[in-house]
Amino acid sequence: MSRTILPAEHDGRIACFVAERLNTLFHPPFTQMGIEQDGQIIAGMIFNSFTGNDIHVSVAGSRWTRRFLREMGQYLFDQLNVDRFTAITEKQNVVDIVYRLGGQKEGVIRNHFGPDRDGILLGVLRDEYRYRHGSHTIRAGSNEDGTSAG
Repeated sequence: MSRTILPAEHDGRIACFVAERLNTLFHPPFTQMGIEQDGQIIAGMIFNSFTGNDIHVSVAGSRWTRRFLREMGQYLFDQLNVDRFTAITEKQNVVDIVYRLGGQKEGVIRNHFGPDRDGILLGVLRDEYRYRHGSHTIRAGSNEDGTSAG
């Protein structure tokens, strides 16, 4: 059985999990949410670069649940009161997930991840997010996802 780890829990395992999978480091301030199954982190999101209207999201893991996605929407849109969140990725599976959440491709950042490794800029607006009230479903599949906040 899995459980959602909320930002208020300050579970440092989430940042380690995401950083290891994205081969990056996160520097405070940031908040985090994750999914734990059988005592292990299986998915995580790091929220940083908060500007009031926007926050960047870095993602890694698999088996996203509808509950997690609803709680993520509540945290971002109701508690932090952002108008949007931004993700930058080079992974097509992350682009697909953001589309299913209601987001759109907003551009390309050339060489964002290094020479010849462009970043795809994605954004999800408050009114576009499909899981704010649990009205949609997402296949809680086994994608190994990775985005990097820019």
